[in-house]
Amino acid sequence: MLHTKDIIREIWDAQGYGNLAVWDDGTTRVIEPGQTPLKEGQPPRVVFKPLPLVGGFPMLDNALYDDDLQGAIEEIIRTSGGKVTRD
Repeated sequence: MLHTKDIIREIWDAQGYGNLAVWDDGTTRVIEPGQTPLKEGQPPRVVFKPLPLVGGFPMLDNALYDDDLQGAIEEIIRTSGGKVTRD
């Protein structure tokens, strides 16, 4: 199961380095835009573009506790068929 705040932390750290691929087991990897990596033959559950999601927040804590951001991330994961829980 994926955890919303863990994903937000990873997205925050990926800013300026590329997109963030997330697998169902919680594994993440920063990737180049347009790249689709495989982990054990499986594509990521979702790929997030960090700057549009967290670029407007002055600090990580602001992003971690923003209900709209948490909801958006959870909706993207659930829409893709994944399971996520809010910590």
